[in-house]
Amino acid sequence: MLYLLPAYLSDTSPRDFFAPVISEIIEKTSFFLVENEKTARKVIKFYCPEKKQSELKLFLLNKYTETTDLKEAQQLMLEGEDFGLLSEAGLPCIADPGSIIVRWCHQNSVKVVPVNGPSSIILALIASGLNGQNFTFHGYLPIDRSERRKIIQNIENQVDKTGYSQIFMETPYRNNQLIEELVKTLGPGTQLCIAANINHPTEELILTKKISHWKEARADYHKIPAIFVIGK
Repeated sequence: MLYLLPAYLSDTSPRDFFAPVISEIIEKTSFFLVENEKTARKVIKFYCPEKKQSELKLFLLNKYTETTDLKEAQQLMLEGEDFGLLSEAGLPCIADPGSIIVRWCHQNSVKVVPVNGPSSIILALIASGLNGQNFTFHGYLPIDRSERRKIIQNIENQVDKTGYSQIFMETPYRNNQLIEELVKTLGPGTQLCIAANINHPTEELILTKKISHWKEARADYHKIPAIFVIGK
């Protein structure tokens, strides 16, 4: 089996946020496909402090990985070994490259088992008060400012035409530049939710306000993990 395991959004999240079955799966599994080895070891220790790190066999699966790079892991699965798939944060395969091994599993009759856990994208949406019936996730917006401005304008047009909520993210150290661009580009009546530090027990910051508010707010989200949602 391939278990799709949730990683915490914050390493200070309480353990009781997570289903006990996650620890049970990790306890009996030694093979993992991971986006980042250092992060994965911390996540595994979070769920199973007693598990010996020396027993783990980790296979790197990041945005540069091709299916052919995973031959050893694939052979082990075909021989009957269970694997866990871990993202850097949240659920694997959402804003994460893990889908290539999931697709391979479907093609090779390896059972795929998704395990409940947090997704910052979904948690931001449900906390925003914006349209949760219809929405689009855009991932990261372009770094180039002129290209990013065009994308932001197009996203706002989609909100106006369809009413769909539009969700996107940014590297935390570029959050303030993105907010500045949003405030300059979007209309004053457009709603913007900034959902930051989701699942952090002491500093959760989730706020939905019109752009006219954000122009006056002088918000500082530098280096704080955040998801952005715009809508009506």
